[in-house]
Amino acid sequence: MPAELVVLALSIILLVVHIALQGNLATRERGIDWNAGPRDGEAKPLGTMAGRAQRALDNFKETWPAFIALALGLSVIDETGGIGALGAWLWLIARVAYLPLYLFGVRYVRSIAFLTSMFGLALMLIRFLF
Repeated sequence: MPAELVVLALSIILLVVHIALQGNLATRERGIDWNAGPRDGEAKPLGTMAGRAQRALDNFKETWPAFIALALGLSVIDETGGIGALGAWLWLIARVAYLPLYLFGVRYVRSIAFLTSMFGLALMLIRFLF
């Protein structure tokens, strides 16, 4: 299996981690009744950790579609490997690093992790286009 598809599968695990973490932290703050209920009306604002988990999840969801498209696109045109595979791994490693950096409020390094993930996508795009 091409590296890009392996990383795609691993990225789904990372999505589940994001969702589970965010849901757990939000439920801890808002209560089990909120989680089990219809969530109608205004929810009370999230605290620090749950808010950060939500924003980290939102940020992941902003870059994940591009990653999916590139990973599948490289596989379809049979251009896997090389800098595309490097870019995929770079994207995943940076996204894994991003989550705890965001949760614990590590400034600047978190931004470097985000930029590294974007560089990974750029490498994949270069492989896709050329």
